[in-house]
Amino acid sequence: MQSQLMKRSLRPTLEATGISIVLWKRLDGDDRAAMYQVFKDKLFPVLTPLAVDPAHPFPYISNLSFNLAVLVRDPETDASRFARVKVPRTLPRFVALPDGERFVPIEQVIGANLSELFPGMQIVERHPFRVTRNADLEVEEDEAEDLLEAIESELVRRRFGRVVRLEVERNISPAILDLLKRELNIEDAQVYPISGLLGLGGLWALQGVDLPDSRYEVFTPTIPPRLADREESIFDVLKQGDLLVHHPYDSFMASTAEFIRQAAKDPDVLAIKQTLYRISAGSPVAHSLMEAAEDGKQVVVLVELKARFDEKRNIEWARSLEEAGVHVVYGMVGLKTHTKVTLVIRNESDSLVRYAHIGTGNYNDRTARLYEDVGILTADQELGADLGDLFNALTGYGRQKSYRKLAVAPVELRARITELIRREAEVEGGHIVMKMNSLVDRSIIDALYEASQAGTRIDLIVRGICCLRPGVPGLSDNITVRSILGRYLEHSRIYRFGRPERGFVYLIGSADMMPRNLDRRIEAVTPVEDEASQERLEEILDINRADDHLAWELGPDGGWSRRAAKNDVDTHLALQERARQRAGLSMDTDA
Repeated sequence: MQSQLMKRSLRPTLEATGISIVLWKRLDGDDRAAMYQVFKDKLFPVLTPLAVDPAHPFPYISNLSFNLAVLVRDPETDASRFARVKVPRTLPRFVALPDGERFVPIEQVIGANLSELFPGMQIVERHPFRVTRNADLEVEEDEAEDLLEAIESELVRRRFGRVVRLEVERNISPAILDLLKRELNIEDAQVYPISGLLGLGGLWALQGVDLPDSRYEVFTPTIPPRLADREESIFDVLKQGDLLVHHPYDSFMASTAEFIRQAAKDPDVLAIKQTLYRISAGSPVAHSLMEAAEDGKQVVVLVELKARFDEKRNIEWARSLEEAGVHVVYGMVGLKTHTKVTLVIRNESDSLVRYAHIGTGNYNDRTARLYEDVGILTADQELGADLGDLFNALTGYGRQKSYRKLAVAPVELRARITELIRREAEVEGGHIVMKMNSLVDRSIIDALYEASQAGTRIDLIVRGICCLRPGVPGLSDNITVRSILGRYLEHSRIYRFGRPERGFVYLIGSADMMPRNLDRRIEAVTPVEDEASQERLEEILDINRADDHLAWELGPDGGWSRRAAKNDVDTHLALQERARQRAGLSMDTDA
């Protein structure tokens, strides 16, 4: 599928903007001479050929590394030998020709000049390949004396995880393929022949090409109007009502991060409790927490050490937080803490007042500019009490079975969502709108099928995996599924049940409808009851459902197709415009 999209869509689109990916065989003499000079000056010095023979065992192939399998022949003995050339990650995936508009795949530049790496030998054949290793961490949490040290040890072992996939070009010779399978200890089912280029993730490097007319218009996140008065504290703002923030349209730094920054500096704040899942390298949130601890505040942070591929960074932050005096915990044994919540306890007129943030996305200032997420900032004391109970369960030995408002996994979230689906199925004119990243859970899907058969209208907005089939006669006639793919990664989870005449139930949180979220993670989904916040959520869902620029629709056969143009609505442009309007800006104003 990737190769087909590359051939049929991406390459023609790139060429229309002046960028071409050119194969070596299409280059003329001058181009080849230019590429040879690049090879000699910038590639050759960092390449290392690794022979495989009785004196040189088959080398370790690291996860997702790019390699060339090379077969050479010694003209003096006529003996053939195998060698591996690794393409270091420090080298570009595509090498620019002098015109700066044409790019040659690096494996072809290296492959055409292999005689420099193997002087005096004949190059018989060469083939690029990549391996994928099992990246799951296998930590016996209930047996580990120190979870942090156990995960650090597993990170070292991950490098040597079992190979689960071998990607090769489709025309690779049987002899070379058999050698790779044997040395990597894999079966035919784990071999993926590719028609086209391997390692297409490297296309990201092309975004550095200077083509201003082909780039998105710069959008600067706006400051929510209620937070525009720098003289008024965010706590005073929240006393007047909840505030829903929508990133990247609303500035993360001026809202969510500012809430934590003010809590760290406010002398009346006694305690801050927070969960951290994916943390940026220079996280302003983490620095605020350390400043609060150094100032004598009670700061408790749950750092999820098992956030896949962020384990190393989270371990480093956990140590830095501890050194600053933060009480750092790692969650509950056997469960990954995925929820994104913050609780602030403030002393006001000799009474303690709770303030909270509950969001769908990470406390990460970098991804907040690329990931679409929502969060609620609130002074609701019942929600604050719920978060207090949740943190006590996370840091102590409590087994909280129910909460006042929150729906928490794995305790009761599945039952709550199922109850709301069935409630809509039992009334005439029931309506369900669910926006999420993935829909996989069998029991939730079955409940949606049953609701559809009862006549309930169901609109699903699913960015990624969807195991439900919409529009199947007699099963899911009343279900539509769409996906919004564009400038921002749609990451928020918004669940809405009801109709205007009966009222709506809105829920937000970090939980997708997947077994891992509902059964094996700590998740907290909150109702949104504030009228202005509900209106913002309704606006998001309405625009998503009206989109006919970025929207793809899922058919009963499991295939995706672009939605026919009717409304001229681009979700991301429409929401950028709404954010500017709220901030009193026009589209041609630099925010």
